[in-house]
Amino acid sequence: MTRFFEQTTIFNYTWDQVAQGFWKRYPNPNSKHVLSEDTVCRDVRSGRLFSIRLLSKTNPIPKWAERFITSKHVHIIEESIVDPVNKVFITYTRNLGYTKVMSVTEKVVYHQSDDQPGKTIAVRSAWIDSQVRGFSRAICAFGYERFKKNCSKMVGGFNHVLASMFPLQSTVTTTHATITATSKLKDAAKNASELAKSKAAPIYASLHPNQS
Repeated sequence: MTRFFEQTTIFNYTWDQVAQGFWKRYPNPNSKHVLSEDTVCRDVRSGRLFSIRLLSKTNPIPKWAERFITSKHVHIIEESIVDPVNKVFITYTRNLGYTKVMSVTEKVVYHQSDDQPGKTIAVRSAWIDSQVRGFSRAICAFGYERFKKNCSKMVGGFNHVLASMFPLQSTVTTTHATITATSKLKDAAKNASELAKSKAAPIYASLHPNQS
């Protein structure tokens, strides 16, 4: 069963500062698992910056997962759109390896706060799925908890970078809104993979206008 995760983070930095800091997130004290990052392509269309990057990461593998996964290294594709006019920054990431064992699709939208000038809101959504028969529920549960834990590290690492770039700003404050599986969400969870595709489709289509 696909698991859905959502988290909202409020940064005490302007949207412009967050957009600048995003490209300098690595290295930071919480990113030792990120081995490399490479820009595959980047261009400007209609005043918006489109980027595709490839990241290489590593994560400890639990003993039970060794029967499914033979390498600790995984590649992540990151596609993004930066709209400086409307102050919206959208990223879309997914893993390229071992997708049948566990696929993680993530979308993050950074936008300036209307209620709190000078602050930026980041809404992170993720869909964790597995196609391993008989183990999918347990693998998704494991992936959900690991992703949730890693989110705190990601926010802390990003905050470290922003604080070093803009030392006069206050520290980040975060609020977490995690949506867990309930009876009301049971049907939605079953269709979460399609939901992920539908949410990602506009981004993917914008990044690949020549593909049908």
